[in-house]
This record gives sequence, structure tokens and C-alpha cells, in this order.
Amino acid sequence: MSVHMVDISGKPDSHREAIATGFIKLKKSTIQLIREGMVEKGNVLDTSSTAAILGVKKTVELLPLTHNIPISNVKVDFVIEEEGVRVYVYVKTTAKTGVEMEALTGVAAALLNIWDMVKKYEKDENGQYPETVISDIRVVSKIKKPLG
Repeated sequence: MSVHMVDISGKPDSHREAIATGFIKLKKSTIQLIREGMVEKGNVLDTSSTAAILGVKKTVELLPLTHNIPISNVKVDFVIEEEGVRVYVYVKTTAKTGVEMEALTGVAAALLNIWDMVKKYEKDENGQYPETVISDIRVVSKIKKPLG
């Protein structure tokens, strides 16, 4: 069987939403720098929000079998926790297929951007990242409602 995109041409458009989440574990000192806005590269959460939005919009370019669908809305939230940062990405569309992959890609992009912006503070004396871990990337919920 060859690789192919699923034919969705016969499906009706529906209102669709997805929420995805993920977590990055960081050193306590790095978390404090994020809270205080003292990360050298700039505002970590604002920049990571932009990265998430771009990730959502570029999903079709990264995952070859996803469909190019119109994105109606993207919302990004961050929760600074004791051990790191949790990201939530909410995506909406009106289309023939869902936005789970877009939400997941947005989360991954935000988490990778956080890592990029704070890596200077996360490295140990050997230039390694023994405490930094991205985990728990998953879909929290998805909604499909008929139009009208």
C-alpha cells in the first residue's frame, strides 16, 4: 500500500476545535528568570506564543499527509508551574477535517522555542541538558459540531 492523503472531499464542513498541551521541565533558576522577564533573548512566553501560532499555520508544510485547512483562531496559554512551563494551544476551524495535528504542532513549536530561548541557563558544566525535558504532548480535547 502506498502512502496517500485521505480523501475528505465527500465530507461536509463542520465547526472543529482542538486543545493540545505539553510541558517543559526546567531548572528552578530558569523558571525564575522567565517569571522576572530576565531571559537575555527576551520575553519567552510572548515569543513562544508567536512560535505556536506559526507552528499551527505551518503544520501542512511539516506533516505531509495533513490537509491545508483554514485556521479560524489560535489561542495560546502558558502556566508556569513549580517544575517548568505547561503550554496549551487552542485551535478552531470550519473545515472537512479536524485541527488536532495543528494544535499538537503549535504546542511542540512553543516548547522548542522555550528551550531555545533558555538553553543558556539550562546547560551544565559539560554543555549538556540533564534537567531539561519536553514531555506530555497530547490532545486534551476535540470538538466537532455540524454547521447551521
